[in-house]
Amino acid sequence: QVQLLESGGGLVQAGGSLKLSCTASERIFKNSGVVAWFRQVPGKERSFVVGTTRRGGSIYDSTFTKGRFTASRDNTKNTANLQMSNLEPEDTAVYYCASSRLDDVSVDIREYDVWGQGTQVTVSS
Repeated sequence: QVQLLESGGGLVQAGGSLKLSCTASERIFKNSGVVAWFRQVPGKERSFVVGTTRRGGSIYDSTFTKGRFTASRDNTKNTANLQMSNLEPEDTAVYYCASSRLDDVSVDIREYDVWGQGTQVTVSS
């Protein structure tokens, strides 16, 4: 049973934008303290992108987001979004949505117990 479902990935040229969405069941969102986005490229570990608390505060991995990514969360719609702009080829990855019961954002992948299946983002140069 899919509990988190990502959408919005695709192919975009460098400098373009994409908006990813993560939809969850009401039960998942109700129990979710943090909804986060991770990304993974082949041969590398899954890495933290951004996490958003129940109250809407977000913490980003600033090493590559550089103000280009904006995360949001709508608890009434059981949805989290990741708006990505000025995309670079290095942003090419599978992006995953994940949920944690913690109240604070963690970059540790082990703190997230519910995951989506991922959505592919490809940025061409």
